[in-house]
Amino acid sequence: MTAKKILEVYGTAFACAALFLLFAVAAENFISVVNLLNVLKQISYLTIIAIGFTLALITGELDLSFASAGSLASVVTAALLFGGYPLLLGVLCGAAVGAAIGIANGLLVTRLKIPSLITTLATATIANGLAFLITGGVAFVGKMHPGFLFLGRGVLFGIPVLIIWMAAIVLLAQFLVKQTRLGIHMVCTGESEEAARLAGIRTKRMKVLGLAFSGLAAGVTGILLTASLSSSSPTIAGDFLMSGIAAVLLGMTTFEPGRPNVPGTVVGALIIGLLTNGLTLIGAQYYIQDIVLGLIIIFSVSVSATQMKQAAFGAPR
Repeated sequence: MTAKKILEVYGTAFACAALFLLFAVAAENFISVVNLLNVLKQISYLTIIAIGFTLALITGELDLSFASAGSLASVVTAALLFGGYPLLLGVLCGAAVGAAIGIANGLLVTRLKIPSLITTLATATIANGLAFLITGGVAFVGKMHPGFLFLGRGVLFGIPVLIIWMAAIVLLAQFLVKQTRLGIHMVCTGESEEAARLAGIRTKRMKVLGLAFSGLAAGVTGILLTASLSSSSPTIAGDFLMSGIAAVLLGMTTFEPGRPNVPGTVVGALIIGLLTNGLTLIGAQYYIQDIVLGLIIIFSVSVSATQMKQAAFGAPR
């Protein structure tokens, strides 16, 4: 592999390493164990929700409802727990809400042939409205079951549980995409839907599954946010929309340039986490982070514009 090809494939990963070294020198306490664990905890939500978006994009579909789905899942979980319902029921219902939104997106896209850009914007609006309906616009705040709080605040073998959740979901997603027939079918569907259909792949089912996985990941993220904060609000996952998209797009510039891929998404989330943490430690104003995030999106879209356009508006079905 030539030096140019290495740079094309691994350039963003090298940039992540360079960013780490930069803040290690410029920001006091950046490389302390406590701070590095804090970075990984901070990006756990982003990584999990972005992995879901990645799986949808792998099938050639765009999901702009994942942040609202995560918020609704959080609200449903909190409402059930504060209402005195069993812990397991609250968690399962929260995850089911996220998955249901994803399935609804998939059915609307494949059955009614509505472009995923329009479909997921509509379902995001509906989910947002339902979250405000359930809460009345007032956040759920209070003491929750210790077992539930452990999901977001616990520590196992010295490692925060959030990091373990993140690692487990990343490994499962990578195994699904690279080591299973289902994952191969999802990839084929996203790369060439018509060719995949002619090869006997049930492309509509793959798209529904991709969007369902996105919704499920959003639901899990909403549950973990609730467990970590011991509270919930109608917009609790709202900030993850742009950062989640940015992580996936940035990930499409490395390992498999131009294609959504799980390791790339992890690197994208890590870059965003390092930037957020490092800029905070050196005293940069909060709006600098927004400007940098916007620049990241512009840069990554310029690399993966074709894939994004196809996912947003769809290919002939």
